[in-house]
Formats: sequence, C-alpha cells, structure tokens
Amino acid sequence: MHNVTALELETWLNDADQDNPVLLDVREPWEFETCRIDGSVAMPMNSVPDKLPELDTQQPIVCICHHGVRSRQVAMYLEQQGIINVYNLTGGVHAWALEVDTAMPTY
Repeated sequence: MHNVTALELETWLNDADQDNPVLLDVREPWEFETCRIDGSVAMPMNSVPDKLPELDTQQPIVCICHHGVRSRQVAMYLEQQGIINVYNLTGGVHAWALEVDTAMPTY
C-alpha cells in the first residue's frame, strides 16, 4: 500500500499524462452526502468484501475516508486480496477540504 497526500492526489488528478485512479470512498452514506471528492465512488467499508467484484482493479485505487484510518484498513484488505496498486489518502477527505477544496464542507 502506498500513501498519497491531498496535494499529491490533486496533482495526480490534474495530470493528463497519468491514468486517473478509482477514488474509493469508504465512508458511510451520510458522510458521503455531506462532502466528497468529485468522481468518488461510494462503497462503505463494511460493503467492500461483497462489492469487490465491482471495482476496476486494473486501475490504481485510492481509498478515502474522513481522516485516513478506515481507508488505510480497506487499502490493506485490498492488498490482501491481491490488488497491488492501492493508495491511502492520508488525512482523508478532511485534509482535502483543508488543503485543496477549501469550499468543501467539513464535519
């Protein structure tokens, strides 16, 4: 598992020469409705094992949660399932709101 900061992810998403990752938001539905990074896919943490076949594992996957703890656990789980191109957004959506999208609501 790799770690990526909010600023690094912003650069990645804006780089036309790099494939965009799957932005896997593992927070609860109410959290996802409160705020999210554009293009994120909602898949609450407890649903990941059942919904794993829905993920495009040929693309890099960036796991996202509120502060980076749940997403780290999901990223480790994905690696245990043999998915190797997995990243954890350190600081989570909260860091994104503070460092990238200051208009994003926080909670």
